[in-house]
Amino acid sequence: MASTNLLEILTQEMKLRNYSPKTAEAYTRVVRDVYNFFKRPPRELSAEQIREYLLFKQKQGLSSQTVALCANALNFVYTQIYKRPDYVKIRHPKQSQRLPVILSREEIKKMIELTKNFKHRLILALTYAAGLRVSEVVRLKVNDIDLAGLTLTVRQGKGKKDRLTVISATLAPDLQKLLAGKKGNDFVFESERGARLRPDSIGTSARQGGLTEMTAQKVFSQALERAGIDKPATFHSLRHSFATHLLENGTDVRFVQELLGHANIRTTQIYTHVTNPAIRNIKSPL
Repeated sequence: MASTNLLEILTQEMKLRNYSPKTAEAYTRVVRDVYNFFKRPPRELSAEQIREYLLFKQKQGLSSQTVALCANALNFVYTQIYKRPDYVKIRHPKQSQRLPVILSREEIKKMIELTKNFKHRLILALTYAAGLRVSEVVRLKVNDIDLAGLTLTVRQGKGKKDRLTVISATLAPDLQKLLAGKKGNDFVFESERGARLRPDSIGTSARQGGLTEMTAQKVFSQALERAGIDKPATFHSLRHSFATHLLENGTDVRFVQELLGHANIRTTQIYTHVTNPAIRNIKSPL
């Protein structure tokens, strides 16, 4: 195990800088892995050994994004925790440009229709309708939804940013039914235990429990299987499909960027490669 003291300092420092809990967890996981790889504290490692570790990760077949995360974690440790004046930041490996897996409108419709559980069906529909990440849909609170304005506020999404997105009028009746009797700070999608513990009209107080990300991902996987869709799709494919279908409808890419909460327009522009009508209109010579 890595030095408990280092992990504590790393966690505290990231909290002070308002890093997300997921990033903090990922960085501490990298530090533990480095210690287990060399059987020595990270402080004692040379620049050559750090590069040896990252090269080993690449040879393991890890994605460029994962290797970049490891590099970020080590850069943070050596520059912000150890404050080594001679440390040269590791440049990120070039990220692969893979096109996102997109589900067609017909495939999404089939997945939703074949999901008979009311709450599960609404999770899929709302995620697609608003372009949400799995972490965002499970954290949704009642007061985040404005049925009258058909908008939804994502609180502290990726990058600790709030953003406003849209919801469909067709979902309003089902959402109204789901939210009935709940208070503003209740989770929209509660776990079964959370629903049992929710305060009743007498005033009993207990902490509500939202669904876990794993549960939402399982709901998606089961819906994909029921619909007989043979694509390497993940829960995030609903968000990819939201963006792609908006662009196909003629929505300006900058509006799509705002709805998705992307800091850089280049992140959003990857969807234009999927929807490029010029390529779709080219006929194969065969």
